[in-house]
Amino acid sequence: MKIVCSQDQLNRGLNIVGKAVTTRTTLPVLNNILLATEDGRLKLTATNLEVGITYWLPCKSIESEGAITVPARLLQEFVNSLPNDLITINADESNGNVHLTCARYEANIRGIDASEFPNLPKLTGASLVTLPATLLREMITQVAFAASRDDNRPVLAGVLMSFQGRKLTMAAADGFRLAVRTAELEQPVGSEGDLRIIVPVRAMDELARVLPDAGVGDDATVEITVTPNRNQVLFHADNLNVTSRLVDGNFPNYEQIIPGQWTTRTVATTTDLQKAMKIASFFARDNASVVKLSTTPAGELEPGLLTITANAAEVGDNQSQLDVLIDGNGSQIAFNARYVMDVLGVINTAQVAIETQTSGAPGVFKPVGSDTYLHVIMPMHLAQR
Repeated sequence: MKIVCSQDQLNRGLNIVGKAVTTRTTLPVLNNILLATEDGRLKLTATNLEVGITYWLPCKSIESEGAITVPARLLQEFVNSLPNDLITINADESNGNVHLTCARYEANIRGIDASEFPNLPKLTGASLVTLPATLLREMITQVAFAASRDDNRPVLAGVLMSFQGRKLTMAAADGFRLAVRTAELEQPVGSEGDLRIIVPVRAMDELARVLPDAGVGDDATVEITVTPNRNQVLFHADNLNVTSRLVDGNFPNYEQIIPGQWTTRTVATTTDLQKAMKIASFFARDNASVVKLSTTPAGELEPGLLTITANAAEVGDNQSQLDVLIDGNGSQIAFNARYVMDVLGVINTAQVAIETQTSGAPGVFKPVGSDTYLHVIMPMHLAQR
């Protein structure tokens, strides 16, 4: 294989697929990136056997076709350090040597035969659904952080994707919080009909990261395809493919967790609440991150008041007050400060509503003016606080 491509294009591609390279494996080839010519372009592929990322970049010229795998870390470091010029890659598949030249720099890197690299699924036929890349990225960002990071709970360490007609719902939960995001699709789900799949959260995290890195613009779309045996999913956008295995299991009935009513609804300015919670978290971190939210309904001449307090016996205490709109009774409830900050960080409306019942019942956070997102957080005990 002998090709010529630009340094900046190759560097971008290596950074994108490099996110799927594993560092803990007994298979040396999984530490490598596959370089292969395909349809007049250079194809880069990496996988950790759970997530696979493929990226195609244009070539200035292809003198000879071929494929070889190259150690990811060394190749990335070398290419990243080169000047923005043309790179010539000359790979001898017979002995595994890859010779790279750029301006006055050159290197020889030992590769591994491409035949040892795992085959990623090639999905054919109509896609299940197509949606804007910006929408998919936003949906992942708003739910993935709520998934469990415990591999011993594979179902909760995944993101549910539920396709029903023209509606897509994503949900994630870790036992302490639940995030649900819905979206209306331009077209109904394809021939598969209604479908529920669970995608590992690590795959969703990587997909959200690489979409903008791959130059997928605001008007780009992502096609989602599922294998017939429903054990793999493919996300395809322009010159990018992200494949992932699917989690086998049943996602909990999360709708049972969502409170159907509230006794207090508090509407606060999102940025003000973020600032107050951040300050409170400094004091709460030495006390299991407990932050108490107390509401006082408006008086005749006074607005509603939200008081945020945190204390740790050996450190100190903090109190912040915000003017808010309160519908219902006064209330007290305690949350994990980090959980609240996480959800406030993904709410993109000017105001956020907090719906509560009792100090022992879950609280619901919703962006004001949008009914496509909600976040449920289990309360922490208020006793002796």
